[in-house]
Amino acid sequence: MNIENAQLEVDKWIKEHGVRYFNELTNMAQLTEEVGEVARIIARRYGEQSEKESDKNKDLGEELADVVFVVLCLANQTGVDLQQAFDKKLDLKTKRDHDRHHNNKKLK
Repeated sequence: MNIENAQLEVDKWIKEHGVRYFNELTNMAQLTEEVGEVARIIARRYGEQSEKESDKNKDLGEELADVVFVVLCLANQTGVDLQQAFDKKLDLKTKRDHDRHHNNKKLK
């Protein structure tokens, strides 16, 4: 599924299962919460913090999907074509960063 279709699917889900989109500030707070849940898993599973027993069953993929869902909600409600924005950003990063990363001695 491409990003455009994902935005359409989220909008359809909101219309069929939700009452409406949460307002933008609520969704921003929700996004921050979801990113925090991803950070907690990463820090404890892959970082130096010990993983609590209650965290061991947390699904990183599910938490990342929560982040994507809220980002898609924010894009929909603010009129952002995320597919177009992503394609533009990838093109910019490709042109700007190709040589930079290949010449970075820290990455070799």
